[in-house]
Amino acid sequence: MTINVLICDDSAMARKQMARALPEHWDIELHYAADGRECLERLRAGEGELLFLDLNMPELDGYQVLNAIAAEDLGALVIVVSGDIQPEARARVLKMGALDFIRKPTDPSQVRELLIKFGLFRDDQPQDTQITTASPETSPENLSMLDCLQELSNVAMGRAGDLLARLLRVFVKMPIPKVNTLEASELRMALSVAENNNTYSAVCQGFIGAGLSGEALLLFSDTSFDDMAKLLRYEPEEKSGMEIELLMDMSSILTGAFLKGLSDQMDIPFGMGHPSVLGQHIQIGDLLEQKSDHWRKMLSIEINYAIEGHNIDCDLLLLFTEDSIPALEEKLHYLMD
Repeated sequence: MTINVLICDDSAMARKQMARALPEHWDIELHYAADGRECLERLRAGEGELLFLDLNMPELDGYQVLNAIAAEDLGALVIVVSGDIQPEARARVLKMGALDFIRKPTDPSQVRELLIKFGLFRDDQPQDTQITTASPETSPENLSMLDCLQELSNVAMGRAGDLLARLLRVFVKMPIPKVNTLEASELRMALSVAENNNTYSAVCQGFIGAGLSGEALLLFSDTSFDDMAKLLRYEPEEKSGMEIELLMDMSSILTGAFLKGLSDQMDIPFGMGHPSVLGQHIQIGDLLEQKSDHWRKMLSIEINYAIEGHNIDCDLLLLFTEDSIPALEEKLHYLMD
């Protein structure tokens, strides 16, 4: 009996990876959705008896989709597939009714084991059984370099966020990574933090590896320091001298873990320079102005980390040099096939 299977992810690359991880000989009709709203529309149309669901999406995220499935009694079996690997994320989705949780990038053997465990696939499927693909408009065919890099960034972001969550014993809210090619003059306008009037402090750290080079900037809102000091258990008398140490520690945690996540996926070892303070307690435009002479056209990855229940947010910004873009395209070419 043919099963309707729905893959919901805003990343075309992630949809493609998930489809490739499914057993080859499986009697299913495969559908795709590019965001939470489309996912619910397809579920209501009967196109998702089994749903592979991402968590971090525009329109409606995975948590909101799970809530809607329960509220409307849509009856879909849900397996969450996410780059957010915090233990709390897994616990939350299981409590909301998901069958299980798979970390990205998807492992075909793990997918197969789960499907067998829940009685959705058998090893004795006829060899002439095959997957039929529906909803071609969201079928992940042609991927761009930015599509690929956004999904790699999503996975790397999850690893860095998990490290931060475990260190501080908190839940880190995961955004959708923003990946763009920009001129130096466009950088400030593209930043999420440019939308407010806060002052920031920043740490800059260079990186290089296999023809790629650039700089990582950690932009830390000054309004976050008091809450962060409490989480790190700084004594009140230490607070006046702790800001530089805090900036260095946060840069080491988030930048190091993020680059390690990219390195593992792209098979590129990155070397990192020593972090240096770019500026303290100044407007974002003034911070970026200090580096503008070094940047022309660039490829940027921006991730905004926020901690649930605390007034803490920071931006991690990776800037690849213009000369790195062709090398990056070559490295990602195999993922775009």
